[in-house]
Amino acid sequence: MSKIEDMAIALDRAERERTPLPPLSETYPLLAPTEAYAIQNALFAIKLAQGTRLVGRKIGLTSQAMQLQMGVNQPDYGFLLDTMAVPSGGVLACSECLQARIEPEIAFWLAADLRGPDITAEQVLAATRGVSAALELVDSRISNWRITLVDTIADNASSGRMIVSELVVPVEKLDLAAVWTELTRNGKPVGTGNGAAVLGHPALAVAWLANKLAEFDVTLLAGQIVLSGAMCAAVAVAPGDTFRATFTGLGEVSVSFT
Repeated sequence: MSKIEDMAIALDRAERERTPLPPLSETYPLLAPTEAYAIQNALFAIKLAQGTRLVGRKIGLTSQAMQLQMGVNQPDYGFLLDTMAVPSGGVLACSECLQARIEPEIAFWLAADLRGPDITAEQVLAATRGVSAALELVDSRISNWRITLVDTIADNASSGRMIVSELVVPVEKLDLAAVWTELTRNGKPVGTGNGAAVLGHPALAVAWLANKLAEFDVTLLAGQIVLSGAMCAAVAVAPGDTFRATFTGLGEVSVSFT
């Protein structure tokens, strides 16, 4: 079995057993981003073999706040599975996660395929049937969030769950860069941000994703959802917390924890 497969199996086991791993970047100091994406792809194959279904993609590390928080300097991406979806207003057990954090995002619903290279923000908007308010629960299978870029890439961009509002708003009705959000925990503000925090414009983030996926011969498909990236720094989760994000023009989305 290869090093790539070994690490993918270890990450899957860490998630299932709720036991974090030492940083892969410490175990394998020469691990490169291309190898980290190969680990993620092997992890994806393991998840599909377990009966899950791909529903979309997520973009991580798109805001300066998140790059500073995680100590990295470029975006990454991960896969979204049907088993990751939680309805707005839903309840999650903290015991399902290792070290969860919450961040507000704008979710894109695709009506047409997007295939890089050279996809533009304008093409993304033309291919989008609408956007929704969303929360992403990020989680790390790496001990104490001691991650570098290759650690989070391999670990499916530190994905955990997605909580998406049922309200879908046509992009023509919004200036996505100006959409403002406030994140509250138990009614108290814990973060604010706008769409411009996401690589300058959330559609630019989706264009980056389409072009990056093309390097691996992957296309974003009609019907898929894309989480475009955090609009403010992620906030740690604890039992008893209720998080709510309110967005201008998009309404709100919430999730509670036991």
